[in-house]
Amino acid sequence: MDLDFNQYIDIFVEETKEHLQLMNESLLELEKDINNKALIDEIFRVAHTLKGMAGTMGFTNISNLTHEMENVFQEIRNNTIELNENIIDLIFECFDALDYSVNFIAENGEEDEESYDDLINRLQAIINKDKNKESINKSDKSNIQNEAYLNQYTIKAIKEAKEKGLNSYKITINLNPQCMLKSARAFIVFNTLESIGDIIYSNPPVEDIEDEKFDLSFTVVLISNVDKEKIQKEIENISEIDDVNIVEIDYEYLSKQKEDKQLKQLDEYTLNIIEEAKEKGLNSYKITINLNPQCMLKSARAFIVFNTLEPMGDIIYSNPPVEDIEDEKFDLSFEVIFITKANKDEIKKALEGIAEVDNVSIVLMEHADRNREKESKITKKDTERKSSTSTSNSKDKKSNIIKREKRIGKTVRVDIDRLDNLMNLVSELIIIKTRMDDLSESSNKENMIEAIEYLERITTSLHDAVMKVRMVPVERVFNRFPRMVRDLSKELNKEIKLQMLGEETEVDRTVIDEIGDPLIHIIRNSIDHGIEMPEERIKLGKPKEGTVILKAYPDGNNVVIEVIDDGRGIDSNKIKDKAIQKGIITEQEGEMLSEEEILALLFTPGFSTSEKVSDISGRGVGLDVVKSKIESINGSVEIETKINVGTKFIIRIPLTLAIIQALLVKLNDEIYAIPLSSITEITDINKEDIRNIQGQEIMLYRGKTIPVVRLNRILNINFNEDVDEYIAVVVHKGEKQAGLLVDSLIGQQEIVIKPMGKYLSNIKYISGATILGNGSISLILDTNSLI
Repeated sequence: MDLDFNQYIDIFVEETKEHLQLMNESLLELEKDINNKALIDEIFRVAHTLKGMAGTMGFTNISNLTHEMENVFQEIRNNTIELNENIIDLIFECFDALDYSVNFIAENGEEDEESYDDLINRLQAIINKDKNKESINKSDKSNIQNEAYLNQYTIKAIKEAKEKGLNSYKITINLNPQCMLKSARAFIVFNTLESIGDIIYSNPPVEDIEDEKFDLSFTVVLISNVDKEKIQKEIENISEIDDVNIVEIDYEYLSKQKEDKQLKQLDEYTLNIIEEAKEKGLNSYKITINLNPQCMLKSARAFIVFNTLEPMGDIIYSNPPVEDIEDEKFDLSFEVIFITKANKDEIKKALEGIAEVDNVSIVLMEHADRNREKESKITKKDTERKSSTSTSNSKDKKSNIIKREKRIGKTVRVDIDRLDNLMNLVSELIIIKTRMDDLSESSNKENMIEAIEYLERITTSLHDAVMKVRMVPVERVFNRFPRMVRDLSKELNKEIKLQMLGEETEVDRTVIDEIGDPLIHIIRNSIDHGIEMPEERIKLGKPKEGTVILKAYPDGNNVVIEVIDDGRGIDSNKIKDKAIQKGIITEQEGEMLSEEEILALLFTPGFSTSEKVSDISGRGVGLDVVKSKIESINGSVEIETKINVGTKFIIRIPLTLAIIQALLVKLNDEIYAIPLSSITEITDINKEDIRNIQGQEIMLYRGKTIPVVRLNRILNINFNEDVDEYIAVVVHKGEKQAGLLVDSLIGQQEIVIKPMGKYLSNIKYISGATILGNGSISLILDTNSLI
């Protein structure tokens, strides 16, 4: 009777990441405007939603943590707690824990065993700190049972203790205000209690008690066969204890509270599942079963009900939970939410045929959307009422939040495997179209030509449509950096502002997945090595606050991403000296290197100019990884720098890794493809116009000299160089250009890029291969490595 939620994990992960991103953005904004009520409401709403989503899926760690985050922000909204920097830092820690947990679920399909008790206790301490002593000392039974409930482990231990005939107690100890050694006194209390039972819970945690990180009171949960009066007597015999409060824990009450909590967790996420079912033409029913009062085996009868329903559809929710139904921990009724193709009458007929079922209530859950709409209207009205007292700046920020929420709602999720399959089909169509082009040259049939033209239009349209689906904004990568810059600024005691430009620039999904780590390395280096300390910047006549700019823009069939800082710049002489010291180059070689070539040494594995190794950078790993990662997706990376002005990293990446326009050229009998996006011009050049300067052949092109690259020499191809005139394909990489000498031109063609495979992936000057119309294979030249 276990319910299978595995099919909803992908939806859960995707939606949770969207909500976490919204929380991250709101926290960063809230840190700048700590009294912004709209942002506080937004974070509260996100925590509430995440709690319900996690609870529905059975992810108790996430649910418990977000529940306490929600409590803290509720108190902030009620003005009983004043928001400060420490609380924001703690919420960021909670965010990191949630982010890790969601990624773990995405990879493993289940929640990790990491406990968030420390974060939960710190969140609870924030709430308890501002409550007066009178409210703290209230100890009636219902109050105790309503406490955050420890965690799933504690509840399970209390249940097992009851089954073994043992008692569970919540014991609160208040020490004398004159107590000098609180931790020593607490240690005696723990030793006394452990001699008569087992301590399964402590608040604050034992580590904090040992370090005296608590006031004068602490609470434990004890499992023991000793009665309450004896425990009281044992503790009161210890000196410097002012008060002992012992309450027996009622497991049945705990179970009922848990049951009520689960009922409330039928929220946004469960409604999403119901809506998905509706989109697929399925019905969602809330079914209430009432058993006969004379029923002797309630769990067995419930088991028959579940078995009757499961062949007809999916049970996505049960109240009480399945485990409690199995243990007969329910009265005579229980509820399920059931997704099925069957209609109401068919379900009712099947269930009423079961013996000892007195009554069946079935309600079609069409009202889910209306409830949500109603809730939305109430929330909107409430928010408008609260924000009427806020500043105009708050209103503007609230407006931005609403816009982001709408964008989340319009997100279309597509399985990347399906897109890849579709892309492969398009690739095959293009290959066939190319082959038909070849056939048309040897045929005069008009219908063949028309068919080819039609096929070309179809494949082009299909290609464009698929590419648009695959394209995603670089914002998906950029969004992670404001938080990183904020944390590093605090850690290094620097004041740094991050500006992001061109976040809407789109690239292929497969490309964007690869650029996150390289950008992290570059930005960390800019912050650690580039931006100076505030005092140093003031002496240099710079603003106290440093600036890092993250910028993206399209450039033909490429996207350029720049990381610019206004820091100290990179000293090329220091790089050269370090390279000579490490034996990477000789002094003589160093004298011959240009500024650009010296900066390129930064990408040498293990090279670092930093005298001090930190957790952030300076270990000699990073920039070489950046270069290899970018080049693995046929991209390039360059550095521009000026002392005391700043440094710019320029990353060029292809718009897509799938299909491109290319120029086919011939070298002897071999055909090569050159990406059209990297070609500036094709020109004829006389043999006399090629000159050799310091071992490098150059040619004059539009009033300036550019290097000549003889492809036959680089690729070891026989080629007749004894000719009077060459064909030069002028290619570019940023501002740099070079002339590639080829034998002849075949023409422009749309080609499908195929990877070389793991054994051939590191061949220099080659970025991939393609299949031509006649079935032969042509290698694609990597122009970035040739320039």
